[in-house]
Amino acid sequence: MEDHIAVDIGASSGRLVWGRVIDGELSLQEIHRFANGFTERGGHCYWNIDYLFGQVLIGLQKAKQQGITACTLGIDTWAVDYVLLDREGNRLEEVYAYRDERTRDAVERVTSQLSARVIYEKTGIQFQKFNTLFQLSVHDPAQLQQADKILLVPDYLYYLLTGRHINEVTNASTTQLLNLHTQDFDEDLLRLLSLTRNQFAELVQPGTVLGPIRQTWREKYDLPDCEVIAVATHDTASAVLGVPAAEEESFAYLSSGTWSLIGVETIRAIVDEQAQTSNFTNEWGAFHTYRFLKNIMGLWLIQEVHRSYDEQYSFASFVEMATPLEAFRYYVDFTDDRFLHPFDMVAEIQSYCKETGQEIPGTPGEIARCIFDNLAILYALAVKEMEAITQAPIEVIHIVGGGANNELLCQWTANVSGKKVVAGPTESTAMGNLLVQMIASQKVKDVQEGRRLIRDSFVGKTYLPQDPGDQRVWFESFTQITKRGAGGSRGHAGKSDCELSDGEGTVRESRH
Repeated sequence: MEDHIAVDIGASSGRLVWGRVIDGELSLQEIHRFANGFTERGGHCYWNIDYLFGQVLIGLQKAKQQGITACTLGIDTWAVDYVLLDREGNRLEEVYAYRDERTRDAVERVTSQLSARVIYEKTGIQFQKFNTLFQLSVHDPAQLQQADKILLVPDYLYYLLTGRHINEVTNASTTQLLNLHTQDFDEDLLRLLSLTRNQFAELVQPGTVLGPIRQTWREKYDLPDCEVIAVATHDTASAVLGVPAAEEESFAYLSSGTWSLIGVETIRAIVDEQAQTSNFTNEWGAFHTYRFLKNIMGLWLIQEVHRSYDEQYSFASFVEMATPLEAFRYYVDFTDDRFLHPFDMVAEIQSYCKETGQEIPGTPGEIARCIFDNLAILYALAVKEMEAITQAPIEVIHIVGGGANNELLCQWTANVSGKKVVAGPTESTAMGNLLVQMIASQKVKDVQEGRRLIRDSFVGKTYLPQDPGDQRVWFESFTQITKRGAGGSRGHAGKSDCELSDGEGTVRESRH
């Protein structure tokens, strides 16, 4: 087939993207875009999964109206959230959103039964309270016992489309339940949760053909003739596939959106104590690779500042206001849990600076400059850690996703890291999704050929370090301030995210 459709759903929006190769270049066209968000009910946050599936069907009808009669189709979404199904394939419960506060103490509860070191050696996954392991540990045990199948969100959308139960590996690895050695769900962790292997589906690799859309949907709606393919269903895994790196490059990737996912591709997991202490994860990648990466706060910070100022400034305005200001006047450790979802991000940043004895940023430009400067430092520190752990130098950082458009952040990432930065494409997730479909359809030979296609189709912007000589000063200042700030951490501040979503509309983040 010549036409391919990527269904790419993030936590605040989703879209269907039509991809095809025209005159040797990859052409993308957005067919349908829709809002996403979670809602609060009974003190918990839930996704509207039926709404999301309905939007997929609407998008496919639009594809047919635009003349697409036959195509391949792949789905990627965020990670870790799951759906419980009974024997008839019906949902037992609505789908919890990963920022729900029920897992506040879950990490401590689980690691009191099985040590963190043992869990990390088994799974290689970074400890985060919203991982599926910890979500399941606090789920109603009686309901878990009723579950015939446990699917992650993209697996469930595939099930609705095709009737097949699968657990695709790139997303399944984020559950912190897959064993690196057996390449299957870990028996000890399942036992800890009082679950069995049969409650999960077959593990499948990206590129697995799942078959056609169910006849019932084709009879009810005017849809293209779709061959459904399991792509790298974790959106970060798809984004990494869409990085236009050359095969000979020694590169790090930075998938820059609401979250910052910075890492390297490896052919083996790294689970030594240094990797664990540095809080790196080993998520499974497409085609038997690993994504050795660190999950860092990202543009969520400026999104929240945008909200704090009642949305009177555009995101571009924040960059414009920040650019002429003095760099590195404020040092803030944005890995602190207090910045996950404070009631007022501006006030939280100002409180941190006050608690650590610093000058307090007052204007919108100063707040924005504080965010961009300190994200650049965190990225550079992560690169230094990766080089030390992997014992391999990194020559270039490829920034993909929405953050690739932020010229200030890209330039200062180059300055602080001392590395060349190549920014773009912003549509790397959709491209990675499409790339797997094209490989499965034998339109593209392999990942290297696919990345070459992306390089030939989209021109990135290169940033070279302008003043790397100040790296030591920046790092030392940041380290001193963050040491002072460690005692002032107040954990989670303010109200839950779900208080700011509105049914099927606005939400305060885009990706996990």
